Parts: sequence; C-alpha cells; structure tokens
Amino acid sequence: MQKRFLTYLRVEAGLSKATLEAYARDARELFNELADDGVRTPSDIAPRHLSQHLARLSSVRKMAPSSVARHLATIRVLFRWLVATGQLQDDPSHVLDQPTRWKKLPGVLSPAQMRKLLESVDPASVPPRQGEGVARALAVRDRAILELMYASGLRASEVGAVRAGDVIDDLSVVRLTGKGDKQRLVPYGVAARLWIDRYRAEARPLLRRPDARDDGRLFLSRTGRPIERVALWQIVRRRAGAAGLGKIHPHVLRHSFATHLLVGGADLRVVQELLGHADIATTQIYTHVDRSHLRDVHKRHHPRA
Repeated sequence: MQKRFLTYLRVEAGLSKATLEAYARDARELFNELADDGVRTPSDIAPRHLSQHLARLSSVRKMAPSSVARHLATIRVLFRWLVATGQLQDDPSHVLDQPTRWKKLPGVLSPAQMRKLLESVDPASVPPRQGEGVARALAVRDRAILELMYASGLRASEVGAVRAGDVIDDLSVVRLTGKGDKQRLVPYGVAARLWIDRYRAEARPLLRRPDARDDGRLFLSRTGRPIERVALWQIVRRRAGAAGLGKIHPHVLRHSFATHLLVGGADLRVVQELLGHADIATTQIYTHVDRSHLRDVHKRHHPRA
C-alpha cells in the first residue's frame, strides 16, 4: 500500500520534489507507527489512531505546529486516495482538527536590518586568493543571491532552480518554478539587477568550470556545479551572523519581502501572486504581522494608547 501511495504522489499528484520527499517521510512514519500499534489493513485504522499519531508528534517529538500541519496534510491526501481507490469506504481523517499554524508569527527583519545584511557583503573588502579572485567572486554571488531573494521573495529551492535564461532583463523579471512545478514571473528591482549583472559579468565566469555540469543554472558553487538548497541556507546563516543579526534562515528574507510590501500598502492578492501561494489563506499570515506593526505605531504615537 505504501509503495502504491508514493507512486500516486509522484505520478498523478504532480507534487514538487521537496514536497514529495516530505510527504513520503510523513507517510513512512505513520505506517511504521500504525504497524507498531498492530494496525495491518486500512479498514483497521480508526480516527483515534490518527489523532494519537499527531499528538505524539507534538508532545513527544516537540514538532512545531506547522510541521504537524504538514503531517496532517499528508494524512488527508493518503485517505482521500484510499477512498478514491476503493480501499476504504469512510475517511477517518475528516474528524481531525487543523493544528493552529500561526500562533508564532514568522521572523521578519526590519528595513534597516535588511540593509545591514545586504551591505555587509562587500566584495571590495575581500582580498583575492592566489590571484584568482575566487573569494571576491563568491562574495559577489552571495550579494546577488541575497538581493534577489529579498527583491522577489524567492524560496531557497527556487533560487537554486533559476537558470541563466530565466532572468529576463528587458522586463526586469525572473521566471520561477515553485511548488508543484508551477511557474510565475516576479519582478526585481534596480539593486538586484545591478548585482545580478555584476555576478554574470565578473563572478560566474570564474566559478564556471568546463568539466562541471552546471545545467544552465544561474548560481554556481565554488566547484562550478549548481548551488544546492543546503548551501543557500549556509550562505544566509553565515552572512547574517557576520552582520550581527543572529541565526537567520532564507525564509526570513521571504517573510520580510512580503511584510514590507504590505506595510508599504501593497494589496494582499498581489503579494499572494508574487509569493506563488495557491491559497490566499497562506498569505494572510502577513496581515497579522502588519497588524502587529500597526499596534506598535499606535502605542508609540497615540496620546491615549
């Protein structure tokens, strides 16, 4: 059953590679736990088995509400498939409650902190190594990555997937392939364009190697291969640490992009389109962040706050 479900996810559901891997892990954990509880067939699965599984994830494994919510999404997809294929008549997952995902607001950098992060990556302050200038090339690359992530709200996986031909200079937009292989065009500003142009002119030729298959990807690693998601996390963490901003992960730049747009007066639907969210409910978290900003402004400036 497990293999058939994973085949369904891969072939028919059209999930992205990262989502597919996450759903596969979640499903394996569920199946293993059901087996430990003596559950052998789908008809033996009761709502209590599923609720106990989610409760263990939260109380024993201390998973964040967002991670538990993803496990619940996997469960719901699984049981919809079981019902659709005639392996079950009733769906025991329909009684499960959605975990509260947004009790904790996402981390957001202020515009001043964002400037500090970006400006801390200064290629001019990096001396060349062995006369090759690789260290400066990497600094230019990192600055271009950070500028583009903040300018366009990219996910780490989207940054790694950007090909050289996806940057459309005439329109100042980048073509992105997001979750579920859905494509969208997102604009980027003057600062991002300047650093991308500099990276393509100065840094990418130094990083590119004839014997390394770069697959046409825009951003390359020190070895000339396409930069990977883990490396992007390390870049953001390292550069943020050097700027004195603590442990910052790539999604904080995405959160900051969306929040700064809303604080500046952007429409929520526009932000949804830019972020590539299929459901506006996912984007609404940023309205809570914005309301928090408004409360702070009210408290500071209203005479009877």
